[in-house]
Amino acid sequence: MLFFVVMKFIHYTNCPICNSSNIDAVSESKDETVSKKLFQVWECNACSVRFTQDIPKADDIDAYYKSDAYISHSDTSKGFINKLYHLARSYTLGLKKRLVQKNSSKRNGNLLDVGAGTGAFAACMKKAGWHVTALEPDETARINAGKAHNIVLQPSENLFKLEPDSFDVITLWHVLEHVHDLHEYLNAFHNLLNKGGSLIIAVPNYTSYDATVYSGAWAAYDVPRHLYHFSPKSMKHLLHQHGFKVKSYKPMWFDSFYISLLSEKYLTGKNRPLKAFLTGFISNLYALRETHECSSIIYIAKK
Repeated sequence: MLFFVVMKFIHYTNCPICNSSNIDAVSESKDETVSKKLFQVWECNACSVRFTQDIPKADDIDAYYKSDAYISHSDTSKGFINKLYHLARSYTLGLKKRLVQKNSSKRNGNLLDVGAGTGAFAACMKKAGWHVTALEPDETARINAGKAHNIVLQPSENLFKLEPDSFDVITLWHVLEHVHDLHEYLNAFHNLLNKGGSLIIAVPNYTSYDATVYSGAWAAYDVPRHLYHFSPKSMKHLLHQHGFKVKSYKPMWFDSFYISLLSEKYLTGKNRPLKAFLTGFISNLYALRETHECSSIIYIAKK
């Protein structure tokens, strides 16, 4: 696919999380999904967040999501890796539902799911008796959600039109790393959660073992769609900035295997499931000792 699109880019001279000027380039990563372009990944030496440098502006980045291979929007099950993704998702939907119920102490309530993709989780929670508001920026994903799950997703800009103190739980499953208006979103979440409400955020962890093994080929960098690359330290700093306190950390055990499968292909050009499984397994062994080392982490926060 040829990629001749004139775009405007954002070049950071200060950290997008803590505004420190103490930032440096640390690696390069390739957009394997659409453009095949290389992007630099930088790190803040103050809060430890990493971020993709020279990202497309919000009005332009949509072009980087236009691929049938981008499973979060297309819901494709073509190919070995995508089939595994769907099998794992069927199981993890139940885990996520129980996590929401446990941390909200509610069997049902008001849930806001931000970045709902094709609506699988939102539909699961609706079926469980929750009143669900689900937001998704991509029109194709919203259409696919209607077809696959008979659920209506709203455009993401509706976030700022919702009633304050109206949600028991807000969830973002691998979404926060995509959000240009990061600080505005977190301010909105604080405003929208009711007293005692829970903010549940899942993001990849670049300090994990599998991230170290694959370096710039680590699939969870997913440049330029992933604007930020979080460590536990940087997530704690960001949430504290916006009036949240992290109450607990939960591992996402399947992510190490899925990300390692993709990363092996990016690194070698071949599907190497045994090597990927071994890397994912070792990564999870580290995470058994310390959740902060998991390939992806769920942060459960209260305001």
